Amino acid sequence: MLPDAFPWWGLLALSTAAFTDVMTDLLPAGLLPQMSRDLGVPEARVGLLVSAFAVASALAAIPVTAALRGLSRRPVLSVVLVGFGLFNAVTAASPWYPLTFAARLAAGVMGGTLWSMLAGYAARMVPADQRGRAIAVVLGGITVALCGGIPAGTALAGVLGWRASFGLLAALALLLVGWIRWQVPPVPGEPPARRAPLRQVASGPGIPAVLAVTVLLLTGHQALYTYIAPLARGRTSLALLVFGGGTVAGLWITGIVADRYLRPTLLAALTTVAAAMLVLGLAARQPTMLLAAMAVWGAAFGGAPTLLQTALVDASGPARADVATALQTTVYNVGIAAGSLAGGLVLDGAGPSALPWVTLAFAAAALGTVAAARQDAFPARRARNS
Repeated sequence: MLPDAFPWWGLLALSTAAFTDVMTDLLPAGLLPQMSRDLGVPEARVGLLVSAFAVASALAAIPVTAALRGLSRRPVLSVVLVGFGLFNAVTAASPWYPLTFAARLAAGVMGGTLWSMLAGYAARMVPADQRGRAIAVVLGGITVALCGGIPAGTALAGVLGWRASFGLLAALALLLVGWIRWQVPPVPGEPPARRAPLRQVASGPGIPAVLAVTVLLLTGHQALYTYIAPLARGRTSLALLVFGGGTVAGLWITGIVADRYLRPTLLAALTTVAAAMLVLGLAARQPTMLLAAMAVWGAAFGGAPTLLQTALVDASGPARADVATALQTTVYNVGIAAGSLAGGLVLDGAGPSALPWVTLAFAAAALGTVAAARQDAFPARRARNS
């Protein structure tokens, strides 16, 4: 029997797990110059550490999730967090780029496994009429990481060195294991008879369109976000802080309007991303314009994970949401990896000023996909009981 009280502490523990994953994934984007000097490699190769994490997450999400679906969720979650602690500690101590790269690959496997679990775990901790709220709390860990975590980690690295930032992430992951054991209830694995075939879920009405928008949006986003330091020209911490503040506003606005107006909200968000990229492409050298565009970009992007997750669950249905989430985890990380790789190539070939135009192209493609998609992917109005 589920408790009547909303399980805030348990959901916040899951939200902190999401925070830990996003921090582990994206922190190198704010530490490019320091890591480049210390490891003796170009900044573009440090950017590939983000790609390594994302590739491993993408490759691991579906097979690892399928292999572990029958196991109790809480022990699996605990092992994943121990893995985060271990591999972030290796990253913090590593003097050698290949070892750092290997640690990032291993951490990426943990990330792919984690993201396939979080939304389903949250939904099973509460009654049906509180599932959306519970998932929103957990996904709030993304916003906290973008708003405060990445800028704070970048600022800390400027004072104590980049290794201290990864060391603190390692300690947080290990402490979180205790919090999970204390506040997150055990949840049984999924019986074989209830498991939907992967191909059937992937080809369901609306699912391909949601996955396509996910990969397009993340590819474009990551092409610039990974290499924001060269574009910001010494204002990296402030730019990331402004971006993070924008994500808070974007998540708040999305929470108000997206539950009933999903398609218009997503179309507006993608249009705003494109507008912000246009400003960055034309005027990134002007500090005021740079920061204004970063704020607008953050606001537009802040609600995107919630919008896409909601669209996916609506399209797949609750019974198939876990498998659909594993698919989205894979394409999400494919987008991160592709964006980081593409951004590195553009940075080396054309310089940082070309990066906003790459993001603009992908945002336009995502916008066109949403506009052309059927209602079963992105409904103009969501039913109240969906």
